[in-house]
Amino acid sequence: MARQGKRNLGVLVAIGSGAVVIATVAGAKEFGEWSAPVSAEALNGSSTDLNTAFNDGCPILSPYDDALYIASNRPGGQGGLDLWRAERSGDGWGAPVNLGPAVNTGADEFCPSPARGNRLYFVRRLSPTDTDIYVVKTGPNGLGTPRSAGTGVNSSAEEWSPSWFEADGNDVLYFSSTREGRQRIYYSINFGSAQLASGGVNSSAADARPNVRHDGLEIVWDSTRTGSLGATDIWTSRRDSTDDPWEPAMHLPGPINSEAVESRASLSWDGTTMVFGSARAGGEGSADVYRATRPKVTGRD
Repeated sequence: MARQGKRNLGVLVAIGSGAVVIATVAGAKEFGEWSAPVSAEALNGSSTDLNTAFNDGCPILSPYDDALYIASNRPGGQGGLDLWRAERSGDGWGAPVNLGPAVNTGADEFCPSPARGNRLYFVRRLSPTDTDIYVVKTGPNGLGTPRSAGTGVNSSAEEWSPSWFEADGNDVLYFSSTREGRQRIYYSINFGSAQLASGGVNSSAADARPNVRHDGLEIVWDSTRTGSLGATDIWTSRRDSTDDPWEPAMHLPGPINSEAVESRASLSWDGTTMVFGSARAGGEGSADVYRATRPKVTGRD
């Protein structure tokens, strides 16, 4: 089938191969440069308990109210890394609250990813070498029962950092996995079989913890590829349409990245805010949550 022009919307489904390719085009967005990152705790209105002497990371904002979700092994949890939620407060966030035993266990839960449809995706450790992606419904009566994202997404290896967006009515889930030996970036359409993401997002190094902007046209992730300043750095890529391969990866320069570990960056719904974890000097613990912003120059939602 011939590909449609950039201004058209469409879906191409390859039934015989089992592969599903979605072609959607959103209105172009252009943004200014990222600001220097600041500790999320230093923002006006933030709680002094936002970052701690423990491991605080995997940050992401709710698409509904900009509440901050993180993973942390701070005291007061169920054990290991737990999922926590902090309400918006001024320019920052209040004290994180543990999500409780509905999702947290004595094992590690991390990479929380709130999504439209009152869903929360997250990762649970099943064994030292096996982590799976789960999804749970959220609502006024609390959290439902978590369920596996399914065998199309999960494997006997490690799956990390689910990132959901919608394209022409289809659920698209990006994530990384060690199913081929090192972390690489994959996606699944409607929870079908995982497909390796094409273009600049995958390299001969480890590429992990992707987060895709809600229109599917911009991605951030962390990588150990050549050009990184530290052990892992944040990289980004864009594309014109969701059926296009990702453009060549672009390294986000300092001070976004540092000589320390930067990981699990995520973009706000409108693309103007990025939060990420960093072990850079000046923090409170083994990893802290940082925030950077950028202005929207042109474009539409």
